[in-house]
Amino acid sequence: MRVDLLSREYPPEVYGGAGVHVEYLARELRRLLDVRVRCFGGPREDATAYRIPGGLESANPALQVLGVDLEMAAGCLGADLVHSHTWYANFAGHVAKMLYGLPHVVTTHSLEPLRPWKAEQLGGGYTLSSWAERTALASADAIIAVSEGMRADVLTAYPEISPERVTVIHNGIDTGEYAPAPGAAALARHGIDPARPYVVFVGRITRQKGLAHLLRAAHSFDPAAQLVLCAGAPDTPEIAAEVTALVEELATTRKGVIWISEMLPRPEVIEILTHATVFVCPSVYEPMGIVNLEAMACETAVVATATGGIPEVVADQETGLLVPIEQGPDGEPHDREAFAVAIASRVNALLSDPGLADDMGRQGRRRAIDHFSWPRIAERTRELYMSL
Repeated sequence: MRVDLLSREYPPEVYGGAGVHVEYLARELRRLLDVRVRCFGGPREDATAYRIPGGLESANPALQVLGVDLEMAAGCLGADLVHSHTWYANFAGHVAKMLYGLPHVVTTHSLEPLRPWKAEQLGGGYTLSSWAERTALASADAIIAVSEGMRADVLTAYPEISPERVTVIHNGIDTGEYAPAPGAAALARHGIDPARPYVVFVGRITRQKGLAHLLRAAHSFDPAAQLVLCAGAPDTPEIAAEVTALVEELATTRKGVIWISEMLPRPEVIEILTHATVFVCPSVYEPMGIVNLEAMACETAVVATATGGIPEVVADQETGLLVPIEQGPDGEPHDREAFAVAIASRVNALLSDPGLADDMGRQGRRRAIDHFSWPRIAERTRELYMSL
């Protein structure tokens, strides 16, 4: 059976959880099936990559995506099934389904209707991206949701989709690669003091990830703690400017604010996660939050927003502490100050009790091993393919 996996992201061009998911899913599925990866960007040794077609270089980004999707769909000739990831590749899967009569499986890592802030980034292209996603999901033969929370969101956002077409298969984690790292060279390289506790954030600079809320909360963190921000790839110049201003303001009130804006090699991220006292995920929208699994696998306690699929990953009071959130139509907290206070109180609870943080970290790794292995996820995915 030949399966073509369609994705915007694929190593080495990975900037989010969907790209991580496709990387590891492809690796495991290749043990079971003939898998061809089709992605965006520069040439790869183990994938077919597509660049923006000529004539669209200055077009709206959403239109550029659809141009790539058409070329990607053309390449699917000969496949037995196509499996697309995120709206960036959903339209390619939809066109391949129509063109070649192939079953189309969609994995939903997020949903456009639940990310209204993307209108800042795409302008009218947001309407186009939303249309592409809805069209693909409505006609897909099967939809994989990465969490129960994601499944509920799919059925709410797209009531025309029948529930029996939506299956939950969680994201996974390679606990051989993501494991406690004894070395600390990455800390020295980036100016992190290993003798002081620190709180770490890893993620893109986007409304979804809630970095601005973390920066406001950090004014109330224990002053003995450092704050390490592994944060880059801002969605827009406006959000980049907002985060820069918040970081600069925070740095005037406390020492040890370290902002690493470049994309770090994975071994360095693992070292930084391992030696942190607390990992914080302040997201306002997170269908699952694979980065929480990465921190847990490195035996680091997690403080995360109780939204989307995060409560299915982070066991409250066992592997970390969940932060409640009441959200408005725009996805932002109704009371931003209360949300920041709630983040700070939970972070400080773990900073003040390193033994508790260590215990939660150990339980987090055990949970990652027991419930989120990639071989099992690949097998469940293969079983879904065969049913079609």
